[in-house]
This record gives sequence, C-alpha cells and structure tokens, in this order.
Amino acid sequence: MAQAYMTEPGQGHNPGQAGSRAARLRNWWRPDGMWRRGIVLAVLAVVLGLLMILHARIPNTVGNLGSLLETFLPWVGLGIPLLLVAAVLRRSATALVALLLPAFVWVNLFGSQVTDKAGEGGNVTVVTHNVSVDNPDPAGTAKDLVASGAEVVALEELSGDALSTYRQGLAKAYPYHTIEGTVGLWSKRPLSDTRPVDTKMGWNRALRATVTASDGQQFAVYVAHLPSVRVNPQKGFTANPRDASAKALGEAIAADPVKKVVLLGDLNGTMNDRSLAPVTSQMRSAQGAAGDGFGFTWPASFPMARIDQIMMKGMSPVKAWVMPSTGSDHLPIAASVKI
Repeated sequence: MAQAYMTEPGQGHNPGQAGSRAARLRNWWRPDGMWRRGIVLAVLAVVLGLLMILHARIPNTVGNLGSLLETFLPWVGLGIPLLLVAAVLRRSATALVALLLPAFVWVNLFGSQVTDKAGEGGNVTVVTHNVSVDNPDPAGTAKDLVASGAEVVALEELSGDALSTYRQGLAKAYPYHTIEGTVGLWSKRPLSDTRPVDTKMGWNRALRATVTASDGQQFAVYVAHLPSVRVNPQKGFTANPRDASAKALGEAIAADPVKKVVLLGDLNGTMNDRSLAPVTSQMRSAQGAAGDGFGFTWPASFPMARIDQIMMKGMSPVKAWVMPSTGSDHLPIAASVKI
C-alpha cells in the first residue's frame, strides 16, 4: 500500500518558484530587460548630447535654425531631467547610462555660468538698458538708473516723448551725454569724439564716444541696438538684417584706434549665436567672465535669453550682474570694469 508523505512548508521542490527564477533570468536578456529596455530613450539622450556638441554644425541656410538653437541653447538641457524621469519610470539602465553624454556636455558648456565669478578692484561701473518704447514709467526707470551709481549709462529704444523724461531724470547725475537716433549715452565723466556708427540699417541705432576716466585714462564706448529678430512659421528665424548689422558693428570696433573698448547694448542675440561672431570673436563678455548665473535679460517677466550685452576688449571685467526690473520688457545689466 502506497504511503503519503507530507513536507513542511518551505521544504522540498517548488516547481513554480524555480520557474519564476528562470523566467526572471530569461527576461534579463529579453527586450524588456533593464539593459534592453528603454532603447528609444537612450537614442533620444544621445541625440540630445550630439545636438549640443554639434550646434555650430547645424546650418543657417534653412530658416537660420542654427542661430535659433544657439539663442536658447542652455534650455536644451531641460531634456536631461525629463529623460531621466522617463528612464527611471521605465527602469532602463541603458537610458540612464546614455544620459551621461548630454549631462557631461551641458556641464562642459554651461557649468561655469552657474557659479559666481565676481571679483574686486573695478574702477568704472557701466550699465546698459533697453528702456522700451512702451515703458509706462520712464521717470521711474531714470531714477533706478541713477540709483545704480554707474559712471556710464547706455540706453536703447529711446522714443520722442520719453526722451525728454530721460534727459531731465539723468541730467543732474550725468552732466555729459550724447544721443544718436534711438540710442543714447550718459556719463559722469567727459565725452569726446562722439559720432554715429553706420550699422547698415538706414537710421541711427548705434553710436561711439570716448570717455575720459577720473585717472585720465580713455576708453571708447559703443552703444548699439541691432535689428530685432522674429520666429516665423513660414520663414523660420528671420535674423538677416541683424546679422548684417553685427558685421558692420564688428568692423567699426575692429578699426577703432583706441585699444580699450566697451560695447553696451541690445544685440538681439546671445554670445552663443554664431551670427554675432564679427563682434564676439574680438571681445569678451562681462557676464561670461565675471557674472553670477546665466544673466538672462529678456523677456523681463520670464527671462529666457541674454540678448543685452556688455562686452569689452583691452579691459578686464571684474563683476557683472542683472539689475531689478523696471517698466521695460528688458532687464538692465551692469558691470564693474578695471581699466
């Protein structure tokens, strides 16, 4: 007669448990395994990294796409945390490893911009501000600019009605000034050799002047407001007039006999934009050398790009910062400079 044997719980052979372990082992190498899962996410991560590495290779022949990308290049990094969340939810080791590429590239390109590089020793403070033709409070904006204590103030987008307000509001603090078209320069120190600068626009939106500092040293100041750019669904990034003006401005600065030069203005482009190379190739950015953070200036309500610039050659930026909002759609920026 057959006898029945009972086993204690947890003892003996459990075919179901062994099958489960085998299934997990097989799944490791199947497409839904952690190393085979998330291939699409991994590809997207690599593409994101290559987009930042090769941004200068993206042509401008179709809709100036290269310049459009370079204008907002730091924001491409937002794809990294988005892909990271997706990779974690997908439990994909491959995607996580692939994300190291764009993360490394972004840090290499922009890591230095998130640190404070401000120093000491500046002997001249300069400010530039696109005050906007739609500014509802030019008098208040003038007071804010005076309160900055800057020795030199450049203004862009000056309109007829508001111009007299700025003249009156800045006159006491800045006894020297010059205006050409819609741009102006105010200074606590004497100005000389003032003249308009032809930027191929048909009307004056740039000027040049020589400033004599308190110690007798002289430096040239350029104030410029380059043409605006637009994103058009049919035409793409319409920036050709700006690019032509940037070329003319760069040639004027390069030909200036004064070796110490400061450029102040709204260039409607960032330092990353290759189309501003006629200017950026010969000058250094105060924000890039001595700023704290990205220093975005536009739009004032939610700054996404630094299109207002303080650049120089033959002089050393010591500190650069973004000033509080005024009534303009741009934020004013300032820099302390060592002559």
